[in-house]
Amino acid sequence: MLAGGVGSRFWPASTPGRPKQLLSLASDEPLIVDTVNRALGLVPEERIRILASDRLTELILEVLPSLGREAFMVEPQARGTAPVLAWAAWEIAKIDPAAVIVSLHTDHIIKPVTAYLQLLRDAADLAQETGRLFAVSVPPNRPETGYGYIEPGEPLDAPAGVQAFTVAAFHEKPDTETARRYVTEGHFWNSGIFVWTAAAFLGEVRKVAPEIGDLLPLIDDESSEAFFAQVPNATVDVAVLERSARVASVTATFDWDDVGSWEDLTRSREADASGNVVVGLGHVVEGESNVIYTEGSTVVTFGVNGLVVVQSGDITLVSTTERAPDLKRLLERLPASVREPTTPGGTD
Repeated sequence: MLAGGVGSRFWPASTPGRPKQLLSLASDEPLIVDTVNRALGLVPEERIRILASDRLTELILEVLPSLGREAFMVEPQARGTAPVLAWAAWEIAKIDPAAVIVSLHTDHIIKPVTAYLQLLRDAADLAQETGRLFAVSVPPNRPETGYGYIEPGEPLDAPAGVQAFTVAAFHEKPDTETARRYVTEGHFWNSGIFVWTAAAFLGEVRKVAPEIGDLLPLIDDESSEAFFAQVPNATVDVAVLERSARVASVTATFDWDDVGSWEDLTRSREADASGNVVVGLGHVVEGESNVIYTEGSTVVTFGVNGLVVVQSGDITLVSTTERAPDLKRLLERLPASVREPTTPGGTD
């Protein structure tokens, strides 16, 4: 489970010291707790590994104390998803080279869980049978500019009810016009959920990403710190998957949402009859399509529409649902003392 993040998209509730996966955006539990609870339908607790910084490990243990420190692989430094997944595969391969690895992000919303678990089981079987690296693709229901896309290739044999195909290409996050074209052409969203065997993934890393694969022996010869000190910063999509000829995909049979901004709570949380979503102590009077999120204080709106109001610690953010996805621009213009508050609810 990948548990990094810089905490900008859900500011001020989320900060570098309290990333999105520690927020309760889908249920009454933090997203990472939801992720682990789903995973327990696949494997026992002792087979879960969370990849996180030392700082985040402490925060995650506060909400998941039953896991224990043995469940964590603490990154010596952030180098992107390619190095950290290669490191995880390297360590797991020592135990069992044929082990199937399911790589999950800890900040996704997924329903229903039964369909999700069944698809991952089917993908695990396909990964073992074919030696391919599988990505879970999601049929798009809108031209989304915040997700990467998967261009399907040739169909593959798969269990009944499972759509599998080779991947013709991965496409990075597009502009609006390109996103519309991708949807029209039958491309899929890239969920960032991957399934492969440890041996197959390491083989492809050595083959197509030697800048990472050639450094893996450092983990045993010296230390994981030595590996991370020398390995380049890279995402697994760019460094491995886009270069490999062994990548395939299974299509999601469940609803998936990356919840990329405050306005997306309208999809993950139940709205009232006027389209308002309220999490915490909030009241909307004579208003429509507002998103209210509070952590302790009470927020009241009167006669306004389409606002996002977020109260966390000593900070209250007021924006519009239209501008909410653009918080990174806002944070660039704020002093560090405001961007990364140290008050309760906005702990850095």
